[in-house]
Amino acid sequence: MNAPAPRSVSLPSAASAPAVSRGLIARTVTAALFAAAGLAAVSAAQAQSTVSNSPISSSASPTFSAGPVNITFGGFTALEAVGRSKDETADIGSNYNTGIPFNYQPQAHFDEFRESARQSRFAMLVEGPQDGDWSAQSYLETDFLSGGVTSNSSESNSYTLRVRHFYGLLRNTSANWYLLAGQDWSLATLSTSGTLAPRAEQVPLTIDAQYVVGFNWTRNPQLRFVKLIGDSAAVGISFESPQAAFTGSAPATTVTTEPGVSGGLLPSTNNYSIDFAPDTILKFAFSPGWGHYEIYGMERGFRDRYEPTVPSTGTANGTGSNNTTWGGSVGGGLILPLTKELSFQASTLYGNGIGRYGSGGLPDVTLDPNGSIAAIREDALLLGLTYKPVSSLTLYAYGGEEQAQATATYTVGSTKYGYGNPDQNNSGCYLATGTAATCVANTQKLEQLILGEWWKAYTGPIGNFQIGLQYTYEDRLVFRGIGGAPSTNLNMGFISFRYYPYQR
Repeated sequence: MNAPAPRSVSLPSAASAPAVSRGLIARTVTAALFAAAGLAAVSAAQAQSTVSNSPISSSASPTFSAGPVNITFGGFTALEAVGRSKDETADIGSNYNTGIPFNYQPQAHFDEFRESARQSRFAMLVEGPQDGDWSAQSYLETDFLSGGVTSNSSESNSYTLRVRHFYGLLRNTSANWYLLAGQDWSLATLSTSGTLAPRAEQVPLTIDAQYVVGFNWTRNPQLRFVKLIGDSAAVGISFESPQAAFTGSAPATTVTTEPGVSGGLLPSTNNYSIDFAPDTILKFAFSPGWGHYEIYGMERGFRDRYEPTVPSTGTANGTGSNNTTWGGSVGGGLILPLTKELSFQASTLYGNGIGRYGSGGLPDVTLDPNGSIAAIREDALLLGLTYKPVSSLTLYAYGGEEQAQATATYTVGSTKYGYGNPDQNNSGCYLATGTAATCVANTQKLEQLILGEWWKAYTGPIGNFQIGLQYTYEDRLVFRGIGGAPSTNLNMGFISFRYYPYQR
């Protein structure tokens, strides 16, 4: 198998509108409608616009030789803006879950506008020479969606460079396999390739860096092995870096996470779950000639430590133990070219402890009164349409949902355990005088609709310039508790200006 060509130019990935923000939403939607009408008249004679997730195009990106290796540069500059009907205090990546405020929170009573250049990217692909059946490559991709301790938007707008992807890949063409080691998209992410080739993932085209509710992904350190079956199918296994999101009340002296230790190369301001095994994903993919199809299974492990207490003192009695549970899930996806211009995609994931793998950010696990871990059963669904009426214009629409089931809902005295406990207090969610204690609001379901476009306004010897517009609507629904089952929602509008130097 020959090394796959790097993917072409990337276009990465945007909920109730109070009265004070309806003008903002109306202006955003009106602008989008006028822009769409104008873009529909763009000449089809303009250069072909290939939309994908990787900012490197082998056919057009600057490439040069350095000794025995070929180096290809890619990336883009981005100036982007977002308007939200409620304040999330978020940059170009939204918080689709707890960031959507309820009425008792001040953020629900004013809108938010931000400009950002932080999604600008630099990418580099290094390919070694072929050595018989062997070949190798390394890929690096970065952006600035990371904040240091002193990062702010007051004057210098200084934010830190971060790793999106950085991996090495070893390939054997006679045995038809490759080995990937480093950070890349999770193997759970829907691919466009029956060979599960790197940089061929079906990443939503959204301006919002959090993509779409229902999209399953991480960018994760991993060791991946893929064996090809002919030229159109493959089976792969990936061992990926774990991390779990706990929620709910914990019995006294229970340890679920540990802070990063200064000097241990983990930030001391963040907490990390107590992990003991990688997330393991096994996937089969097939592209028979019309469409692309895949199915996979995933297993995750979760651990905490519980120390029973002496009732009279409340201190640990010395008989503690580690608690371990496993979460299993199954997922799949497909991409169908309905016509030459129109493509449909669908993907889903169902199982226990899968919150981390959804853009909505639902929790993975909760605890019962004896400190045992209970993995939350969840499901995620994403549907998408991509329409290309002319070569320079791409329109997209996505609908997504993520949903959790109530888990370990015990009430002992005044302590309410689990996730989605009906004894939790939601009576203050709609009240301006409410508090976090009267609006617990465990999220049951997230629903989202996204409409957007990318217009390649210029293509020529110096590269290409693209303009994107996007509108997002989202509902956040919570489990029924004391006071009912409240909900909240959010409207968002995005605009993006991106320049891809010397890339067609």
